[in-house]
Amino acid sequence: VEKNFKLEEKITMLQQQNEELRARIEQNTVITRQLSEENANLQEYVEKEVEEKKKLSRTNEELLWKLQEGDAVSPVKLPPTSSTSFYRCSSGDSSPAKVRTLRR
Repeated sequence: VEKNFKLEEKITMLQQQNEELRARIEQNTVITRQLSEENANLQEYVEKEVEEKKKLSRTNEELLWKLQEGDAVSPVKLPPTSSTSFYRCSSGDSSPAKVRTLRR
């Protein structure tokens, strides 16, 4: 009888542990879904940022090319909202490192 009672106690204890583990599994499943959704959103955001960076890079290269192709003597001006004009370096080398900005 005593052995039977100890076994019943052990069964009860194991059932409680089993219920706790099921609750943890359920909680982990919910958290995993949330993290997966957040990860997907972050990946989408990163992809958009990468595309925007590529666009800006292409625009920058196009503007540098236009600047380098411009007349070496006359300045290439920005829209009137800016107080900065760009000039080509007089050394003949028109690499981006040699292009300087002069403030008025």
